[in-house]
Order: sequence, then C-alpha cells, then structure tokens
Amino acid sequence: MSSGLDPGSTIFFTLSIDGDDLGFFNGCEGLGSRVEVEQYQEGGNNGFVWQLPSRVTFSNIRLTRPLTAETAKVAAWISSVTTGVSRPTAQISALRADGSLVASWGLIDVLPVSWQGPTLDPANPSVATEVLEIAHQGFTDAGTGES
Repeated sequence: MSSGLDPGSTIFFTLSIDGDDLGFFNGCEGLGSRVEVEQYQEGGNNGFVWQLPSRVTFSNIRLTRPLTAETAKVAAWISSVTTGVSRPTAQISALRADGSLVASWGLIDVLPVSWQGPTLDPANPSVATEVLEIAHQGFTDAGTGES
C-alpha cells in the first residue's frame, strides 16, 4: 500500500514568468479561487433556492524565501512594470527535496503587487527573508505538465 514517497517531506517552490526562472521559494500561500453565488428564488417552487455561479475571483499569492542572488531577478521584473505593464503568464511548481515534481499551477496575466525585503538589524540576527506577492487573473492548464 505504500508508494515509497513521503507526503510529509520538505516541499519547495519555483516561480517562472514567461519561462524566465525567478528561483526557489520556501513558502507559497494564497493559491485559491472563489466562485460568487447568486441565489434565485423561483416563483411557485418553495422546495429550494437556485444557487447560480456568477463571478470567479482569485486571491493574491505570497511567495517567501531567504534572501538570495535571485532577488535581483525579482527586482528587475518589478522594475519592468514602470516602463509599461505587460501581463505575462507564470508557473509555480511544488518540488520535493529530491527535485521531483509534486504539482504545478499555470497562472494567467500575472502582475507583481508587492515585494517586502529583509529587515536588516544587527541586534536581531535572524535569516534575511523576502516576500513577493503577485496577482493573477486565473489558472491555466499549461501548469499541469512536467517542468
């Protein structure tokens, strides 16, 4: 019954924007969507209320990692927004410690929303981390293939 893979093993994430690799991230949160539902009460039918889908919204995604040399790639992508907004596609892949693919998600019309750099305080010698937050307009099946 055992598949030989430990589902509790360490997972890390990669982010690529239009095929350009922005490096590895330790944390990823916010992969999700929500379907707004409108209720419709049909006249003469008192047994139930119709639940009709309307708008789909997608939450922002936050990626975190220790500060690395690849931070410059993130900064270059964010800086490119000032010269004109292009809405590229992106792919987030979840990988096991051995580099094998667990899952991947393709994202449509990605835009950097915020970047939080490290707090550099000699009195607090913790790991210098960065947080990248991105917005997107939905998922694409392009993320389902091997990376």
